[in-house]
Amino acid sequence: MAATVRYGLWYDFRNPTPWRQDPESFYAERLQQITEAEAAGFDSVWLTEHHFCDDDYTPSPLVLAAAIGARTQRLRIGTNLMLLPLHDPVRLAEDGATLSLCTGGRFDLGLGSGYRQVEFEQFQRRLSQRPSLVEEGVEIIRRAWSGEPVDFTGKRFTVRGVRVTPAPVHRPDILLGGMMQRPVERAARIADGFLCTGGIGLDFYVEALRKLGKAPRDGKVVLGCWAIIAEDPEAEAARVGAHVLYQINEYIKWGAFGPPGETPLFEDAPSAIEHGLYELWDADTAVAELGRLIAGYPMIRDIHFWAQFPGEPVESGSRRLRYIAEKVLPRLR
Repeated sequence: MAATVRYGLWYDFRNPTPWRQDPESFYAERLQQITEAEAAGFDSVWLTEHHFCDDDYTPSPLVLAAAIGARTQRLRIGTNLMLLPLHDPVRLAEDGATLSLCTGGRFDLGLGSGYRQVEFEQFQRRLSQRPSLVEEGVEIIRRAWSGEPVDFTGKRFTVRGVRVTPAPVHRPDILLGGMMQRPVERAARIADGFLCTGGIGLDFYVEALRKLGKAPRDGKVVLGCWAIIAEDPEAEAARVGAHVLYQINEYIKWGAFGPPGETPLFEDAPSAIEHGLYELWDADTAVAELGRLIAGYPMIRDIHFWAQFPGEPVESGSRRLRYIAEKVLPRLR
């Protein structure tokens, strides 16, 4: 089963003030890193989305996906994740179809519901309407990729007889993310797969599949793994600790793990690593832990790792990627 799993990289393209680089050099370095990662044996790259961030968190993952597609030959390119409620689903279907065509069918569309008030206000959406925005958006995108005219009337969207052209030859998977039970159940019900963060929600997903009369092995999980993998993972964690602490605390401030202001920030990197989503693995541990995870959840189809922590120099991240490519991936395959 391990041979069917892809292993990839996860990018948010943050460029925070304490370590800020020239933006053009920053993008060029990371795009080059991705092409080198493909040559080293990685199978996929995943891009995420947020807006109006002081640290330049990418607002445009589909633009990046196109740039990556033009530079690579084999990598599967996906979003983990895009904020579906902020988008017009017809327009998103058009862009996703075009990306699939440009990349020879290498694109998958991972979606989530979002949680930052500032984003919803600017795009004139309501946080309270997220469930219906997601449900209707997925339905419209799926119909649009059929190549047939879309007639749809819902609470949030009305589409009258439009046909998205050109339709994708290879229809991208529609994946849904979430960490709470109801969003995970929605992924089992309406999506082609579940975008899992750090293993959270896997058991919800399995149970939801069973309730739907589906065999768990017929599900699909794309898993973002927060492990720090290095020859000496404790020393690596100490070296990149400031970047790790920045990453997790920014997500906490935004409300990713609970209402903003109610979830306490981590005071230092050691506490963030000990009590956050991070694991410290050398190659032997990574092979054992990932193998155990795949054996326990055979619906896992992709596991990807943060390529760069926010503000970390690209060569620093590339050292970890080379270690994974040389010491971990061959043994998993």
